[in-house]
Amino acid sequence: MKALITGASSGIGKDMAKYLADLGVDLILVARRKSILKELKSEFKTKVKIIPLDLSEMDNVELLYNEVKNEDIDILINNAGFGLFGEFFETDLETEFKMIDVNIKAVHYLSKMFYRDMLSKNSGYILNVASSAGFMAGPKLSTYYATKNYCLRLTEAMYQEAKEVGSSVHISVLCPGPVETEFNKVAKGTFHTKSASSSYVAKYAIDQMFKGKLLIVPTLKMKVVLFLVRFVPTKLLLKITSMIQDRKISSKKSR
Repeated sequence: MKALITGASSGIGKDMAKYLADLGVDLILVARRKSILKELKSEFKTKVKIIPLDLSEMDNVELLYNEVKNEDIDILINNAGFGLFGEFFETDLETEFKMIDVNIKAVHYLSKMFYRDMLSKNSGYILNVASSAGFMAGPKLSTYYATKNYCLRLTEAMYQEAKEVGSSVHISVLCPGPVETEFNKVAKGTFHTKSASSSYVAKYAIDQMFKGKLLIVPTLKMKVVLFLVRFVPTKLLLKITSMIQDRKISSKKSR
């Protein structure tokens, strides 16, 4: 088997690559930082191809697909993404546009192109990395939450369409809560609650993907939270979410 993983240089993407390599899966790793990708390549026993690209540029996203479309990809993992803390009226617009390009446009394009390829051979796995943020709105992290809503709902729709045509292509979406990654550093904030390890989340996600699970939520705590969220009135949920973001930002400032 062969897997293509975006955002593979750190965090969940890196740990997914490691776990898949341990399972004997060949890898195509995509990220911005070439030096880190080179280091990873030397660590794995399976065949590894590295492609250093910034997926906030749509030309690069198309370039990526055209470069690997004949590689017979069995697994696509859309993991690349980032966030940005702050009030919507003051966060940097250009950074938000780049976030939309990475978190939505790149995921959309790669999902569509590889989904078509996998449908034609009636096999394959697509795992899109969303977030527990995909189930709600996120004051103080508004654009990020919105992008993960898009990722979650797009993937769910793909899953149903695959079922309706009797396809053997497996579609999954990962929705973790706080995870120990570089997210905080890039987003300029910090999680106030205890985070799950990226290695645990990565292994759990891959195992559930191979089982054909649609919605993958790694921890019991987050499963309970997402269940309870259904019963909270929208305005109250917005207030609670905003308070949580305030604690993240204030915790970051106090360091």
